[in-house]
Amino acid sequence: MDDDVRRRLRWVQLFKETDDAGLVCRRCGISRPTLRKWTRRYSAQGEAGLQSRSRRPNLSPRARVSDQERALILQLRQDRRLGARRIQSELTRQHQIRFSLATIHKVLTRAGTKPLKRWRRKAHNKRYSRPIPGERVQMDTCKIAPRIYQYTAVDDCTRYRVLAIYPRRTAANTLEFLEQVLEEMHFPVQRVQTDRGREFFAHDVQRWLMDRCIRFRPLPPRSPHLNGKVERSQKTDLDEFWSTVDLKDPELSLRVSEWQHYYNWDRPHGSLNGRSPMDRYFELSANTPFWEDIEQQFDRTQERFRDADFRIDQALEKVKRSL
Repeated sequence: MDDDVRRRLRWVQLFKETDDAGLVCRRCGISRPTLRKWTRRYSAQGEAGLQSRSRRPNLSPRARVSDQERALILQLRQDRRLGARRIQSELTRQHQIRFSLATIHKVLTRAGTKPLKRWRRKAHNKRYSRPIPGERVQMDTCKIAPRIYQYTAVDDCTRYRVLAIYPRRTAANTLEFLEQVLEEMHFPVQRVQTDRGREFFAHDVQRWLMDRCIRFRPLPPRSPHLNGKVERSQKTDLDEFWSTVDLKDPELSLRVSEWQHYYNWDRPHGSLNGRSPMDRYFELSANTPFWEDIEQQFDRTQERFRDADFRIDQALEKVKRSL
């Protein structure tokens, strides 16, 4: 037992004998917070708790960045035009390197890199978000390469995503993907919102949704902004994931699953104030309804088969209202 541990043990024993903190502090020349600290540690861990611990902070703002790490940060900015938050995400995902945003900004500033041009939304453009997980799920498909199509489903509230790749955009693949969506999302889906892609309008697909009490709400033509969350998330995939993988990888589907897990559980999301989609879901899980509640609220008389041609769809809507 070294001298420091022996001295601290004497303080603790004296306090236990006298039960007078003021007396112990005056006699030993220590402060009350110091006595409380060592008493708590001794009660929790015994003599091992009286050992000195490292005072190194968990985060070291002044920690030096190596030349190799600095070159990697600058390469991500130059080659892929990534901002500080995305550079931070890529360093964590691909290289297991963790830096604060302040450190990355400092590296970029000292290297004299020019700020990225940001698209600024107009003041009258109002962002909307559903308050309950699963209340609206946006779906879309994106062509990555010949015979590689990405299906994407994004929950409007939490930004939780489900991804899959298929060689074609077909109704059969849409049904398979919908099964995956219901299996992997942690909450009941109440509404599916898509563009006018014909892979979503097959009667088998619409009947499948009705049988599971899910409303199908396709968007009017030329209105991609209404599906903005899934559109932006697919751009994120192109920038951060597809630019880093080999399209001929025989385990490409596994790479997509790994990226989906990272996106949902670990990647900080700007619109969620730096939290991940799962953080947002855990925050709202107490307000999320059960499937039984969704089935009771579902009104099948309000549903109808929709046509991919918007003009025909409008005409059918007018006929339904006139009945």
